[in-house]
Amino acid sequence: MKILLTGANGYIGMRLLPNLLELGHEVVCAVRDEKRLSVDAKTKAKIDIVEIDFLEDPETQALPKDIDAAYYLIHSMTSSVTDFDEKESMAARNFNTLMAQTHCKQVIYLSGIVNDKQLSKHLSSRKNVEDILYQGPFQLTVLRAGIIVGSGSSSFEIIRDLCEKLPVMITPKWVLTKTQPIAIRDVILFLTHVLGNPGTYDQSFDIGGPDVLTYKDMLHRYAKVRGFKNWIFTVPVMTPKLSSYWLYFVTSTSYKLATNLVDSMKMEVVAQDNRLQKMLDIHTHTYEEAIDMAFKKIEQNLVVSSWKDSIASGQIKDDLENYIQVPKYGVLQDKKTLAITDEAGVLENIWHIGGETGWYYGNWLWKIRGFLDKLVGGPGLRRGRTHLDKLNPGDALDFWRVLLADKKAKRLLLFAEMRTPGEAWLEFKIEDGVLHQTATFRPKGLLGRLYWYSVLPFHVFIFGGMIRNLSKT
Repeated sequence: MKILLTGANGYIGMRLLPNLLELGHEVVCAVRDEKRLSVDAKTKAKIDIVEIDFLEDPETQALPKDIDAAYYLIHSMTSSVTDFDEKESMAARNFNTLMAQTHCKQVIYLSGIVNDKQLSKHLSSRKNVEDILYQGPFQLTVLRAGIIVGSGSSSFEIIRDLCEKLPVMITPKWVLTKTQPIAIRDVILFLTHVLGNPGTYDQSFDIGGPDVLTYKDMLHRYAKVRGFKNWIFTVPVMTPKLSSYWLYFVTSTSYKLATNLVDSMKMEVVAQDNRLQKMLDIHTHTYEEAIDMAFKKIEQNLVVSSWKDSIASGQIKDDLENYIQVPKYGVLQDKKTLAITDEAGVLENIWHIGGETGWYYGNWLWKIRGFLDKLVGGPGLRRGRTHLDKLNPGDALDFWRVLLADKKAKRLLLFAEMRTPGEAWLEFKIEDGVLHQTATFRPKGLLGRLYWYSVLPFHVFIFGGMIRNLSKT
């Protein structure tokens, strides 16, 4: 099928795109600015891209006429506090006008659960968009979801920030509101399985995971999955504005988004039926499973290398491939770059790192860290490396594990198996005559952050010296 994907560079669109391609569909991505569609060259070669702004006059814009189906993933909640609902209505009407110029048979819209008697401005806008799309010249399928749990989703990142930064929380009473979270992986399954399914035409369905929880429950269960405790105290009086400022300053969300989310968090978001789940035979994941998947597999449904070596001595056991994508959210990083002239020579240096060669700077500090790691049950440096000049995915490398070793792409990615209050990655990459060295740490709770900042002074010397010596050939 030829599918139009609106909101292709958004959170859902970026995860849906590779699934549609894997299923063999021809995809046309509609974006306002092609430069902002952050897909790799291989993916870009498989898709068509049209630059289109659904807030502008539809008469001046055009879509391919042979579109079979479309996904409507356009939302404006992050752009405004006051008039985002007007923008969403305008975009939906313009979309209908444009789709009338095509042969599109089905449009799939991801909306929000709207079962509460009193809806927030955000949820009212989603329902209004749904009503507008039902007037379009196509069969409409609406999927209504609550909180989507996946690394990078706004709601999940707020939960992550709150739990990781605040072991003790004084919270407003909306944390006692019930909601029904759903894993991003399940959302993608629903979105792909309703495509071309006549049984879902001109219908709206609630989709949700198996758990109905309060926001307080979600915060507690998040901490449990991550391996630490948190304490939450609810106060009866905290104005929406104060709640918005609280989220804005503690978490990484914008003030506009925080305001709109707080407005919605006062409403119950619980599914009323599971008709679609039964119809499609989809078994959704629990909230805890969704959190675990969010941390293990940052980008869902990516094809990764097969792992050759036995992985018995490290902390991540047999799910190594789940760590192949370095996380972008909730992490602390040490990034260093250095211009180089001999790329081939520097690449050989990188491929000899660890083992007898050492780590190119402060080897005695690495040995101390290895000794301390052994004292607490970690692998230390005793594993060394299998080959002097060869690295393969899955190889042990001192207290690291090789995730990716691609000489052609000039990239080496390591995952730490030492004992730390968090997860750590170390990446080396050469691009256009520049050596990039990035240490990434995803802390577990407040202890993880304290650990990172306690060793930060050593990073200045160790990582600085490492990149300088790696560049010498």
